[in-house]
Amino acid sequence: MSDDNVWLRELPPSDDQPWLNGTRAVRVGRGEILGATLHELPPRGRGGPLHFHHGNEEMLVVLRGRPTLRTNSGERQLEEGEVVVFRRGPDDAHKCSNDTAEPVRYLVISNNASPDAVEYPEDGLLSVMAYTRDQFGKPLWDMRKIEPPNNGPT
Repeated sequence: MSDDNVWLRELPPSDDQPWLNGTRAVRVGRGEILGATLHELPPRGRGGPLHFHHGNEEMLVVLRGRPTLRTNSGERQLEEGEVVVFRRGPDDAHKCSNDTAEPVRYLVISNNASPDAVEYPEDGLLSVMAYTRDQFGKPLWDMRKIEPPNNGPT
């Protein structure tokens, strides 16, 4: 079995990533500029949280099933083979769920930016990550709570 075959690839259990809500995901086809992640949503799976990127632009390609895409414009069910692009910034916040009784499989391809910052507006979270190591020699990855600015009198 080839590790870069999206049809044959077995995906790892999602137990170690509870924020994915049962979605199984694995990186495939990594290069220096492009990267791809294969996702599989279980039947009635909620998927990961609504988010948007500051560094990565993403392209979603539906391989199997009919995921529900939620964006700032609302929700719609995608068709097999459909391709959707998410540009950087809050206008293209997105999340996928599975409202059907069958598994859904899709591929997300991005420009693999490093560093990247990802905001989760409904959860008030910001994550920052890079492929370089921090000053302590560890991979750079941080998640923190962010609060909206106080625009009241100073």
